[in-house]
Amino acid sequence: MSSFGAGKGVGLGAGLGAAAGSELLSHSKRFVVGLMSGTSLDGVDVAIAEIKGSGTRLSIKTRAFASQPYDEDLKQRILRNSIPETSSVAELCKLNVELAYVYAAAIKKTCSRFAISLEDIGLVGSHGQTMYHDPSPAKLPAATLQIGDPATLAHLIGIPVVGDFRMGDMALGGQGAPLVPYVDWAVFSSPDENRVLLNLGGIANISALTAGCKRTDVVAFDTGPANMLIDGLMQQFTGAWYDKNGAFAASGVVNDSLLKQWLQHPYFELPPPKSTGRELFNAAFVQQMVAQGREKGLSDQDVVATATAFTVQSILDALSKFVEFPVDRVIVSGGGSHNETLMNGLALGLPHAHVDSATQHGFDSDAKEALCFAVLAHEAMGGVATGMPSVTGARGCAFSGKICMPGK
Repeated sequence: MSSFGAGKGVGLGAGLGAAAGSELLSHSKRFVVGLMSGTSLDGVDVAIAEIKGSGTRLSIKTRAFASQPYDEDLKQRILRNSIPETSSVAELCKLNVELAYVYAAAIKKTCSRFAISLEDIGLVGSHGQTMYHDPSPAKLPAATLQIGDPATLAHLIGIPVVGDFRMGDMALGGQGAPLVPYVDWAVFSSPDENRVLLNLGGIANISALTAGCKRTDVVAFDTGPANMLIDGLMQQFTGAWYDKNGAFAASGVVNDSLLKQWLQHPYFELPPPKSTGRELFNAAFVQQMVAQGREKGLSDQDVVATATAFTVQSILDALSKFVEFPVDRVIVSGGGSHNETLMNGLALGLPHAHVDSATQHGFDSDAKEALCFAVLAHEAMGGVATGMPSVTGARGCAFSGKICMPGK
């Protein structure tokens, strides 16, 4: 059991029957589905894993992984409703339920594809689709919204679902994100190597783990954009949803003056704990990048090359400013790990560190985030509070996730 102890979830066995309640609220072996639909809006990742244990004694065996893309209409409606100026309460309400149906279909399709019986699945952990995240407002309480209602999902598939992982931490004054560092610490910490776990999704985030680090030693935060701005530019310039292998960027030339200008964004000077998303690095930011590129006479390739360098340099600067130990190894996950231009830039900027992928450490690079939510759900059902005050700035260790039981 994690040294951070149990929350008060043990009462959930009431009404389930003694055996069922005991099995759910434990860390015995179970098949768990993890769902992740990120800020890139490319769809939902479905990971199925056999999980047992807790904390640094976790055992995770991946049994299946698949991605279910969003259709174009759904993608555009999510994007439109993630922008305050174009959002609609009615549409948000409907999307909240619609995405639960999308998630249910994705789980069933993945189970069928890998010949896994839905009846063998004991639990689902769902991050949901982030629509807005405001961890440090000037006046009102901090707030965040992830849609894809977990109660609806639980009733659609007849399996307990843990969702809405951020709000507990924010209620304790934390940023509510990033959420992955608990798993990074439990699974990837090393007794003799200083490591940084880097996830390159829509947003880039890091977990910094000193050799032999304790849970309270972990430093983690969002460094800024990863694929989000690159993807936005590619959609506008070429109609493609991303820069495959970083080839488009590789054919352009980085404009140093524009890169320096973008790096003046105030977010990069904020000390951790900090988190960000589409509320800062959004469609308006992409349009600004395009306009500034045009003013300088840059080609589309040059703009994407500069945006890619922007992601790389913002990560390197974050490591230099906020990680207080020499980095021996950087373990990269997420879609950006397939972008050779990004990966080469990181390797060049970190000549004294090994830069490799999570896949080389037994964790599918693409599946990592989805697997993390499977783990967080598993821990929640065991009563473990997985909040990370050293990461989020919360005044206590929050219980992460709402447990939604299916009806009879």
